[in-house]
Amino acid sequence: MSNKAKLEYADKCYELPVITGTENESGIDIRSFRSESGLITVDDGYANTGSCQSAITFIDGEKGILRYRGYPIEQLAEQSTFVEVAYLIIFGELPTADQLAEFRAMLTEHQFIHEDMRHHFEGFPPNAHPMAILSAMINAMGCYQPVLLQPEDDEHFTDAVARLISKVRTIAAASYKKSIGQPMMYPRDDLPYTSNFLHMMFSKPNSIYEPDEDVVKALNQLLILHADHVQNCSTSTVRMVGSAQANLYASVAAGVCALWGPLHGGANQACVQMLSDIHRSGENVKCFID
Repeated sequence: MSNKAKLEYADKCYELPVITGTENESGIDIRSFRSESGLITVDDGYANTGSCQSAITFIDGEKGILRYRGYPIEQLAEQSTFVEVAYLIIFGELPTADQLAEFRAMLTEHQFIHEDMRHHFEGFPPNAHPMAILSAMINAMGCYQPVLLQPEDDEHFTDAVARLISKVRTIAAASYKKSIGQPMMYPRDDLPYTSNFLHMMFSKPNSIYEPDEDVVKALNQLLILHADHVQNCSTSTVRMVGSAQANLYASVAAGVCALWGPLHGGANQACVQMLSDIHRSGENVKCFID
């Protein structure tokens, strides 16, 4: 069987390499096609085009398959934490105990946002969409760490990643507090990632929220399930902006704006809204499941 595909046009035949993916799926490599033929291909929204080769994630929604770095999502959701899975996705391997402890320490170190950034929230109306706040704050965050803005500076990559992952939850919780007119809560050093996020969301200065174990587990699994879904709209946007050597913060902020779109992040938002409606109705949850 030939490992090349043939495309004929204007009495010419072009041979295009056939490449094999991590799950033995086949794809046609068209990278040399334009230089050889002068033609381009049209594929709106990358609907049938892979924009890179990657071993990070494999997903087949129709078959219910999701793997990160070869690990099935069922195994990760049951046995791992979001921080472990984030490390796996970024660095390619699950962390050792020492690596995990070091990475968690970095997340704790960088969980605060600059005090001046707290005043930025005052410029948004109470009903501002959280994605608008998040994208603006991530962009602003880069201004406070100019040393991390160099596009080719691998030395500071891990530090920049830890800052982003840690501060995003602080910003998200603060935007929620802004929307309900409550004071923002500082993160706590003694809480792990997910519990700390819930603390910042629901604690008050005069009433500290202690997260329920089941809630922590559910949110942890939700974050794991949504950690990466291959070359979707937001991921492609981050890569496209980053290809211009824009810094990490600007690239991720652009990805947040893409995720804001109802055809991308809208399904998740609608699901959360449905769960809220069920909770508010006071009806037996079993009725809705049936």
